[in-house]
Amino acid sequence: MKAVRVHAFDALPVIEDVPAPTLRPGRTLVRMEAATVGHIDRTVWRGSFLKHPPFPYTPGVEAAGVVVASHVHPEGQRVWLRGSGLGTLFDGTWCEVIDAPDEALGLLPDGVPFTIGSAFFSPSTSAWVALHDVARLAAGESVLITGATGAVGSLAVQLALDARAEVTAVVADASQVAWIPSGAKVLVLGDDPASSLDSVLVDLLVDTVGGPVLAAALPQVRADGRAVLVGYTAGNTLALDIAHFLQRDVSLLPLNMFRREPAGRAAAPELLARLADGRLKLDVQPFALEDAAKAMDWISQRGHRGRAVLVTGR
Repeated sequence: MKAVRVHAFDALPVIEDVPAPTLRPGRTLVRMEAATVGHIDRTVWRGSFLKHPPFPYTPGVEAAGVVVASHVHPEGQRVWLRGSGLGTLFDGTWCEVIDAPDEALGLLPDGVPFTIGSAFFSPSTSAWVALHDVARLAAGESVLITGATGAVGSLAVQLALDARAEVTAVVADASQVAWIPSGAKVLVLGDDPASSLDSVLVDLLVDTVGGPVLAAALPQVRADGRAVLVGYTAGNTLALDIAHFLQRDVSLLPLNMFRREPAGRAAAPELLARLADGRLKLDVQPFALEDAAKAMDWISQRGHRGRAVLVTGR
């Protein structure tokens, strides 16, 4: 079978012929229909994650497909896959047949395309948990969401509007304004993020990009407000004026979805139902399996929209 393989940190992923997996106790074999390329895959690939599979390895922590062999899941069942060591402890999902732990699988409704089923879990559950479990968002509160055209940011905007919050969406440039749902106010970041945001004062900040954008957005949170830190694509460091920060009395709340994965899995059926009936929308960009390197480059570009998924072309 075909699989994407990585032979060293930062080495170009290559597609190779590898032996097809055989069924083992506690594992399920899934014919891959779509496999997501995400920032965690880049982090593992660069050697910046806490753990990584032994080289050479097949990346990929998320996917969707059809069960071909299992002791616990029906053959032919449509499923999504995520976590349980896929792509972080052992070979992942960027291959034609995925060898996955039984507990990594979830039911994928017929109304959800495989590309969405592969891509939905990380951004939609992150947005849901950030708003409802971490921030405890209440109706009528004001929310500032950075990276609002990214996968997590776009879903956070939709979910916050659905929760009857007053939403301000931050985008990188004017060309992205049309991508924001009606009902949200839009702010365009200029060359000076601080001046672009100085007209806003909010109860809650959901920051998906980090770096200088987070530094500019944090002072716009009211005293006794909250800031949920979700991502760091714009930079993973933050310089704080501690005296000023203490006077502001804003709670910094990190989102750790590895620790909160049970909450994400509990929310997954509701999120899939909303994706199936159109109440939620998630953009995906398909790439051929052999174009995994291009997909990883695409997600690193500022202002890209949605999630990258690999497809087999069947």
